Amino acid sequence: MQRRNVTLRDAVETALRQNWQRLFGYALRLSGNRDSAADLLQSCAMKALASETVPDASGIRAWLFAILRNGFFDDRRRASVRAEDRGMEIGLETPWRHDDRLIAEITVKQALERLDATHRDIIELVDLAGFRYAEAAEILGVPVGTVMSRLSRARLALLDEIGGRNVTPFPTGRRHVG
Repeated sequence: MQRRNVTLRDAVETALRQNWQRLFGYALRLSGNRDSAADLLQSCAMKALASETVPDASGIRAWLFAILRNGFFDDRRRASVRAEDRGMEIGLETPWRHDDRLIAEITVKQALERLDATHRDIIELVDLAGFRYAEAAEILGVPVGTVMSRLSRARLALLDEIGGRNVTPFPTGRRHVG
């Protein structure tokens, strides 16, 4: 039994090393701040290393991202309960700078926040974290077809959120023939 635990731990450590940057990027997108993302990633690593059941090599990456995602939502629920108890609202921590790239990023981030959780999750997993449909399906625990249809609806909802606000698309120089 001791040898099996060492082998599982080695597999988890290897997977963590190989996916550390992508896990951190996903944690950063979820949490919105580097310190929270680092804490979230550390918590994910601790949970993964402490687990006695680890999926096979083909599923370990998705398993790590699922641990990270679930940890984020658990933390968010706890923070929400604490904020309600204190009667305080949690504010934005991002400083404002006059930079077109940053403005575009803020616009998309705000639009993502206005989407419902199922749309936001699928965009973050497939478009931002770079998971294939099958991997996202495994993380979310839904069929691949559901991932595809949710992603299509989520992208349309995101475009609608961005377009419905005071955002004007850049002219492309192409003329539309009517």
